[in-house]
Amino acid sequence: MKLDYLDQLESEAIHIMREVAGQFERPALLFSGGKDSITLVHLALKAFRPGKFPFPLVHIDTGHNFQEALDYRDNLAERIGEKLIVRYVEDTIREKKLKEPTGRNATRNGLQTFTLLDTIEEFEFDACIGGARRDEEKARAKERVFSVRDEFGSWDPKRQRPELWNLYNGRIHKGENVRIFPISNWTELDVWNYIRREKIELPSIYFAHERELLIRDGKLMATAGGVIKPEADDQLVTRRVRFRTVGDISCTAASESTADTLDAVIDEIQATRISERGETRMDDQLSEAAMEDRKKGGYF
Repeated sequence: MKLDYLDQLESEAIHIMREVAGQFERPALLFSGGKDSITLVHLALKAFRPGKFPFPLVHIDTGHNFQEALDYRDNLAERIGEKLIVRYVEDTIREKKLKEPTGRNATRNGLQTFTLLDTIEEFEFDACIGGARRDEEKARAKERVFSVRDEFGSWDPKRQRPELWNLYNGRIHKGENVRIFPISNWTELDVWNYIRREKIELPSIYFAHERELLIRDGKLMATAGGVIKPEADDQLVTRRVRFRTVGDISCTAASESTADTLDAVIDEIQATRISERGETRMDDQLSEAAMEDRKKGGYF
């Protein structure tokens, strides 16, 4: 039987997940309630049902997440009956006496690394599955499906292992861990086409809706939760928007849109020439190598 391209991507991702289950003793799946991690959970259901997942769902909560994503996260974990572990950046800031960024575009996004590494140590995770894709950002395009991190969680581009055919090497020394990216070879459009084919429910924030925002540095930023404080040169507006990616409120911009259905979203993505992170993620625009620098420091 000839498989179409979505079947091939699905088959590869399921194979990778089963490799994780076979090669590692204490894996985890990082789950935020965003579309890519939702897709991972759907793939895990296909890979392991009717059995239980061989890993818990783990979320590193900055305290600045969109409520729609958090509600979806909790509801999905309860519906499928899988264990959800949540650890809070706010607790790490307090316990480690970290200095929280301040200023115009301050974000806790970089502080997630401390909480993630503490969580890996707490549960002795030797592998963490994530929804990063190569098309999102150039640093992620460099990374292998099995990405080895040292005992400090750091990523060294020069330590990349060859991945020939469908062979993945998960051997690590004590203290190291591996970040796993089953949908690394997917594009944003692939994810949306798969979501449509599989009839996967998503948080409403991904579809066009009316929202109060402020215009800052040319970007439409959400005012939800009071995370972003309006300044004198910010313009408060109400626009019809959707979010292409769901990160922290502090660093995730909205896109003006009328796409309120899956078909309309897919049509919109087919017409764009800029990645979702390139268009909407303020934290990736801090410098030319912003993502790569964070990954070298332990960021996912």
